[in-house]
Amino acid sequence: MAEPERAEEPEPVSAEAVLRELRLFELCCRDEDVPTRLVELCLSHGLGPVALANELLAFVTSKDFSTELSSHSLDAFEHEVLIKRSSRVPQKRDNRYSGLHDIRSLQELLDEEEEDELLDAYTTPSKNSQKRPNSTPETPRPKRNLSSRSPYALFSPSSFSPSVTPSQKYSARSSRGEVVASFGSIQGPSWSGHGGCGCTLRLFGPPEENLTKAYKFMFQNALDVREVLSWRIEELGEALRNHHHLEDFTSVSLPAQEPVTVLGQIGCDANGKLNAKSVVLEGDREHSSGGQIPLDLSELRDYSLFPGQVVALEGTNSTGRRMVVSRLYEGVPLPFHTPPEPASEQRMLLVACGPYTPSDSIGYDPLSDLVTVITRDRPDACILFGPFLDAKHEQVENCQLLGSFSDVFKLCLKMIIEGTRSAGSQLVFVPSARDVHHDCVYPQPPFCSPELPKEDKQRVHFVSDPCTLEVDGVVLGLTSTDLLFHMGAEEISSSSGISDRFTRILKHILTQRSYYPLYPPSEELNIDYESFYSYASLPVTPDVLVTPSELRYFIKEVLGCVCINPGRLTKGTVGGTYGRLYLQRDNTGGERKSPCVAAQVVKI
Repeated sequence: MAEPERAEEPEPVSAEAVLRELRLFELCCRDEDVPTRLVELCLSHGLGPVALANELLAFVTSKDFSTELSSHSLDAFEHEVLIKRSSRVPQKRDNRYSGLHDIRSLQELLDEEEEDELLDAYTTPSKNSQKRPNSTPETPRPKRNLSSRSPYALFSPSSFSPSVTPSQKYSARSSRGEVVASFGSIQGPSWSGHGGCGCTLRLFGPPEENLTKAYKFMFQNALDVREVLSWRIEELGEALRNHHHLEDFTSVSLPAQEPVTVLGQIGCDANGKLNAKSVVLEGDREHSSGGQIPLDLSELRDYSLFPGQVVALEGTNSTGRRMVVSRLYEGVPLPFHTPPEPASEQRMLLVACGPYTPSDSIGYDPLSDLVTVITRDRPDACILFGPFLDAKHEQVENCQLLGSFSDVFKLCLKMIIEGTRSAGSQLVFVPSARDVHHDCVYPQPPFCSPELPKEDKQRVHFVSDPCTLEVDGVVLGLTSTDLLFHMGAEEISSSSGISDRFTRILKHILTQRSYYPLYPPSEELNIDYESFYSYASLPVTPDVLVTPSELRYFIKEVLGCVCINPGRLTKGTVGGTYGRLYLQRDNTGGERKSPCVAAQVVKI
């Protein structure tokens, strides 16, 4: 009878096996006691001959040591590599404790620990054993131990970091829950929603106009980019012509002694920042064949310009080489959406933007506090902007996490979804270019949808950046890109009265009918212009525009659209802010009223 095949066992650790692996990398021993020392290192640090040889080769190469190993070089190797490696990677008690766990398996592990504690109570500890602290009325267990027994705390995303110390500055923050900006009037004593009950949330417009899946990028011709920019000039030029009742446009290169009207895109004559002396107009393709002409703005009292802005100008061009501008025709916003059957019930929305960790720790304490707020207030919908795992975080940049970026994000996602399940709120996740695990392109596709439990599939939505959303007939424009910061750094203006920079930039977004009208874009933004034309244009003027930014939080009404910058949930090492809104359509008819009844920006 044939014997069953046995699984191949790993090669035992021996001096011959270690030396054989070292010879593959041309490493040899200088002293006679080195082979014995190598075997000791394998046994004491749990390494096989192959793993030890790989670690030694990396160490010798990085330190420019001799390929002849000595006792001195092995001592340095153990101190600088193996001991640090052992302290960084905890020893595994059992295979059950390795890998990723969900909330149920973690609860099983906690139950097993409780059984171990019960058995310890009936046994006599040995002399050198470490006794687990008991909790009695006289000596209660510290609160930190109690909190660590929560499955969320035991296996939160912070467990992927070798440093899980909470941020001291964030924990010591003051004025929690303080309202720092407000808009409208609040009906009722406090903010609360219905937990998403009866709330209808969907992407605005037909499916082909919304980005719902990943696409190929990193390949575009300069001609394709020029085509997209030319289409924008033609579309906005037609809107300017119809609104201001302009006659036909003239070429920018044609000399004219009388005032003429030209159409084009604002540009800069150098690589530096735009200023009043460096403004040029890149003419449209139909009338100017894309020609350029410098602009003289000395006769304009009020203007606000930025690179990429499509404008119609009136002025004189006596030589064909320079145009003296006498009038600037402002852009026209799109009409608002009128739903056929608007809902009359008031809805509460919560909006928050990452990072969700302080800069001095990878612990998700701010996110945990936000989940507590959601559970308490039960908003109808929560719109959460990235980054959820910030590419600019020091521990992420230095690759100090103990798990992959995708795994940390999935655990962060699970923490939010399971933590808000009792509230029942609709969850909307908007990606960010700073999400280290996601495609760094604009427009940015939605996060890959993980396998969600059946009870969560209807309330969890993954959308693109940018995105136009409709909540019970109210249209929301959403973008996680810091457009205010990018445009604020490039815009120039002149005003005879009081002028607010935020209002000017927001007005540009609405009148240019684009979520990102700046061209050339910021260096930190990678734009795919073929997808940009399809998915980054405003289909209508939104009722509410949410534009998170590093700049100061605000709530403003611009051209009938309520614009809110909720700030970021963390600002460096301290707590930041989030926003909340009440939405309700006015069904009485007559003149349009903003459906945003009230809004606030609140400290976390």
